Amino acid sequence: MEGLRIHTIDDFDYANKTVILRLDVNSPIDPATKKIVNTNRIDKSIPTLQDLVEKGAKIVILAHQGDTLDYQNLGPLAEHALLLSERLGRDVRYIDDVAGPAAVEHVKAMEPGDIVLLGNLRYLTEEVSTFETVVPLKPEEMLDTYLVRRLAPLADFYVNDAFAAAHRNAPSMVAFQELLPSAGGRQLIAEFGALHKVAADPQRPALFVLGGLKVSDAFGMIRQVLEEGTADGILAGGVLGILFQMAQGVSFGAVQEKFLRERSLMGFVKEAEGYLADFAERFVLPADFAYEDQGKRAEASISALPQDKLFVDIGSRTIERFKAEIAKAGTIFVNGPMGSYENPLFSAGTDAVWNAMAEAPGFTVVGGGDSVSAAYRFVANPEEKFDYICTAGGAMVRFLSGTELPLIKALRKAYGRH
Repeated sequence: MEGLRIHTIDDFDYANKTVILRLDVNSPIDPATKKIVNTNRIDKSIPTLQDLVEKGAKIVILAHQGDTLDYQNLGPLAEHALLLSERLGRDVRYIDDVAGPAAVEHVKAMEPGDIVLLGNLRYLTEEVSTFETVVPLKPEEMLDTYLVRRLAPLADFYVNDAFAAAHRNAPSMVAFQELLPSAGGRQLIAEFGALHKVAADPQRPALFVLGGLKVSDAFGMIRQVLEEGTADGILAGGVLGILFQMAQGVSFGAVQEKFLRERSLMGFVKEAEGYLADFAERFVLPADFAYEDQGKRAEASISALPQDKLFVDIGSRTIERFKAEIAKAGTIFVNGPMGSYENPLFSAGTDAVWNAMAEAPGFTVVGGGDSVSAAYRFVANPEEKFDYICTAGGAMVRFLSGTELPLIKALRKAYGRH
């Protein structure tokens, strides 16, 4: 891809060649059944897989599920292989071995059109998040890692279709490009293109709808998108909206403040004060919030908030104001729900705002795990209603913050070499 300066899968001949394909099929897991509850990332990986099959490749899939920082979702990839097989209409073999003897022997014996999904990458120390932060290696220093030493000599090409993990500086993401001709898959190219349109060439006015509990993501991008003029306005819902109203002196009471302190979020109030001092006219903040009162939903304006409640959704006045802003936007990007949407008492804000975006005439991009889950929960045929549903979370935030992602940097380096 010339503008992006990376190869696409159309640039090479894979007939009878072994391709290491890095996917991100990391999926939400039901804590009780341990079954996958959302297959969005698995579904998005099919076009690249199908293309490589049709080109006669031997396909070796590397993927992960969970992490040391996400231990409740750490587990084998057997169900992923079954779901991939169903969607492809052909067998995807699963080997519960990442790069050991069983994996190596199977790869050596593969025929054109064969597909194998190897074991969970996060079972390898060198692939977990904590290793990345404690032992920060450059890609050229990763060539002696277990994964690369074992698998690179067996492969002819490397393809990455894991944009959702593009911010990870891990061997499976950035090291194979040092040794093999490398390309970006269909999903990676599509995700980059959609986010580039939001960041570099948005239709005006460009509106960022930010919410959720993980406010570090939002705070990580706000200054960049406002200073660069990427965003003409920001709708602040969820906990983000509470923090910004607190920055304006609104009192939410001891219960809400305890909730924020326990999650180390109170420090963001000072940061919000700085943003409001510089860009106050670009923020649309909640005018009212919802809370539980005797088992029912209740709402109060910011001037009359009860001081002994937890506020877990935006209120009706805010919903209507947000809907009006969305209806006149040229570009709408959303990351983070408006409240605790999993609870029927507090799903109204997310439900209404997501459907407003689905019906809006502007270009709409939904990104982040909870945002995507909400799209499938509340919007009929979300793939048709939204212009793009992004699989990425952390990578998306870093991209919109102007950070060059390690994966893109590695693929660009390989583009110049091969």
